[in-house]
Amino acid sequence: MEYRSHRRIEVAADDAPAELTTPLTLLFAFAVGVIIINLTAAQPLAGPVARAVHLPASLTGLVAMLPQLGYAVGMLFLVPLADLFENRRLTTITLVACALALGTAAVAQQAWWLLLAVCVAGTTSCAIQILVPLAAAMARPEHRGSAVGNVMSGVMLGILLSRPFASLVEGTWGWRACYGLLALFDVLLAVALWFALPTRQPPVHASYRALIASLWSLWRDERVLRRYAVSAAVVMAAFSAFWTGIALRLVQAPFLLDSRGLAWFALAGVAGTVVAPLAGKAGDRGYSVVGMPIAHVVATAGFVLAGVAGAGWFGLDVAGHPSLALGLMVVAAIVLDAGAIGDQTLGRRAINMLDPAARSRLNGLFVGVFFIGGGAGAVVAGSAWALAGWTGVCVVGLGLCALAFVGDALARRAA
Repeated sequence: MEYRSHRRIEVAADDAPAELTTPLTLLFAFAVGVIIINLTAAQPLAGPVARAVHLPASLTGLVAMLPQLGYAVGMLFLVPLADLFENRRLTTITLVACALALGTAAVAQQAWWLLLAVCVAGTTSCAIQILVPLAAAMARPEHRGSAVGNVMSGVMLGILLSRPFASLVEGTWGWRACYGLLALFDVLLAVALWFALPTRQPPVHASYRALIASLWSLWRDERVLRRYAVSAAVVMAAFSAFWTGIALRLVQAPFLLDSRGLAWFALAGVAGTVVAPLAGKAGDRGYSVVGMPIAHVVATAGFVLAGVAGAGWFGLDVAGHPSLALGLMVVAAIVLDAGAIGDQTLGRRAINMLDPAARSRLNGLFVGVFFIGGGAGAVVAGSAWALAGWTGVCVVGLGLCALAFVGDALARRAA
């Protein structure tokens, strides 16, 4: 079934950018993987940063929250510019601004100055959502899902590697070195992308105000966007609940992992990212209808395994077999990551097959909604842990996966 976007802005025929080659695909994936670390590396740095700038304990969470808040602002007010201005120039300018903000955070001595800097860094990290639609535009329609999946592998790798990276750098050279390195990486990326990317002038002829106003119209009119964005938000909430709770569970008996052990565990979860290009290819071949419920079932299986490994479901003696339990927990993380990535990749492919003239805004809305889901999942996981420990976290995750499965089934029936 085809869905038509009811646009209220004037567009011209989309220009044909250069073909998405394998080296460019790798560059896109590497770039978005590095940029996403700007957002997620702040979580393990929050404590050391707060102590260094004398931030009250009650405000320590701002160090990790403000980059996320800034990212949401960027989704709403910067990403739509990619449907208006030339994409290569916009990407490099945004990355340079991000590098300046991160550099400021690295040398900030006052708390308010550092918090402002990390918020701006989060806002300008929305360059990711300029690059992903650009990659989709450069790919042939029949290969668009594969292209999005390959690029999204970089995002998920960055998310999973960010915590080990930040912990390692902070423990070796201090938290300021972490922000300084991220600033350097962004500058190098800006230079590489300037020389590697083709120019792409969007076909939209409208004012910035009209583009911002069109966000609500896109959300209202594009049923495909609503369907996949909500599904991604629910699955992202489950994903976030797992990774929020797992750090609390693995430091307890019988696992007793230290920060280095947690870093190695997070690295093991990277294996789930291999699903992204496979899911993209499945979407290109018309298997999205079966691919989405499979992704939800896989994520559900991940939580069942996590319950077995961490809470002794089905009679497993976790205390008596700690190595087996830890191995099962690693498998659970990989399986859950695979399900979440599959859902997200198929959803991104679907929305990138919609209106080419609104591709950046569509991606911005999609990402904004599923980041809300991720934040909600972290909050719910904290409450579930306080009430029922690891069992509570797993039950919440299972409920969210079931909600995603049922919601997708109802959406398919209504289509």
